[in-house]
Amino acid sequence: MSTEENIRKIAAIILENEHRELLLYRRDNKPGIPFPGHWDLIGGHVENGETPEKALVREVKEELDLDLKEFSFFKKYECFEGDAYPNIKYIYYGKINLPVEKITLLEGDIVRYFKREEIADVKFANILKGIVLEYLSAGF
Repeated sequence: MSTEENIRKIAAIILENEHRELLLYRRDNKPGIPFPGHWDLIGGHVENGETPEKALVREVKEELDLDLKEFSFFKKYECFEGDAYPNIKYIYYGKINLPVEKITLLEGDIVRYFKREEIADVKFANILKGIVLEYLSAGF
């Protein structure tokens, strides 16, 4: 197994609105992309020289055209199976108070809010269902 420095890193955020609904986006259903048509958190790869926090702010801008100002760290997950490749996920959480029709999705198929009780039935990409359920059970 590679050392942590050689493993891809991913920064993603669990965004909630004032109704405590979670914002997710559905991945494109294109050949060649991992987990097509599955629901995912906003976020992406940490580039060389970037901190996970800087990557998160950049990815939110690239995916939703929003300037992420306030967010908190939730947990780091070492993902060595169940994903397209081994990676380390840095998961954050924050608030978003925009109606879904005001959100500009620049990557993916569709964006929507999910009620907390819907999360167990969502078809998530990779290991994200377990991560989101752990977040919800942590009482945030």
